[in-house]
Amino acid sequence: MKRSELAITAPSFLWLAMFVLVPVLIIFAIAFRPALPAGGIGEGWSLDAIRALADPSYPELFARTLWISALTTIGCIAASLPVAYAMARLSPVWRARALMLVIVPFWTNFVIRVFAWQQILHAQGYVAEGLRFLHLIGENDRLLGNSTAVVMVSVYTYLPFAILPLFAAAEKFDFGLLDAARDLGARPLRAFFAVFVPGIRQGVITALVVVFIPMLGSYVIPDMVGGTDSQMIGNKIAQRNFTDRNLPEAAALSGALALLVLAPMFLRRKEKET
Repeated sequence: MKRSELAITAPSFLWLAMFVLVPVLIIFAIAFRPALPAGGIGEGWSLDAIRALADPSYPELFARTLWISALTTIGCIAASLPVAYAMARLSPVWRARALMLVIVPFWTNFVIRVFAWQQILHAQGYVAEGLRFLHLIGENDRLLGNSTAVVMVSVYTYLPFAILPLFAAAEKFDFGLLDAARDLGARPLRAFFAVFVPGIRQGVITALVVVFIPMLGSYVIPDMVGGTDSQMIGNKIAQRNFTDRNLPEAAALSGALALLVLAPMFLRRKEKET
């Protein structure tokens, strides 16, 4: 590597090393320390936190985390594809306005947006009362405190993260290929999935990664709109860290989550190499 290239990449490398690599290594190190009865990290080394991962409830928790994250990612992609397609077909002026509408939610605090959904889906809210009036839900049915609410609010929250990479890819797509497909007899829907979606493949993969990976560590949304049966691994990490003060077990769970997060990144890298 040339010195000029090294000088350019050194700041980014140092930033990643200090704020990503070093914290991850510290977390893995804490996972092998004993926990103090009163909370905190003890002296010496221990495998108790690692053994705690064998708790029968953890596989179900990880499976639920993967399931909710996958549903959220699929929902975001399904909703974002037609939006990205429509935005890419707009004139430059309207395209900029549509892009602004996508970015506007970022101007509001994340917790405030989730709290707003908590009020929207409240048992005495207008949505719940309207559904009861239409006899779509019973008097004792609740819109909050379940996995459906977590997925719904998560899709709303992470939707812009899916729209932006899909729009960036769709903007470069040659829409003349769709016209050619229709001239050859393909129906619009078939042309969309057989020509447009494969044509923005890299954008789809990027959208999958940028939604799925942050969703794996989500804990605010399940905590605010979910229930005991919709808690994710992030909620358990927060509980072990802030409530139980069992920092080694929280670090062990965080390390397991980090490995789970790295899996899609390695798959993405393998996809690029092939």
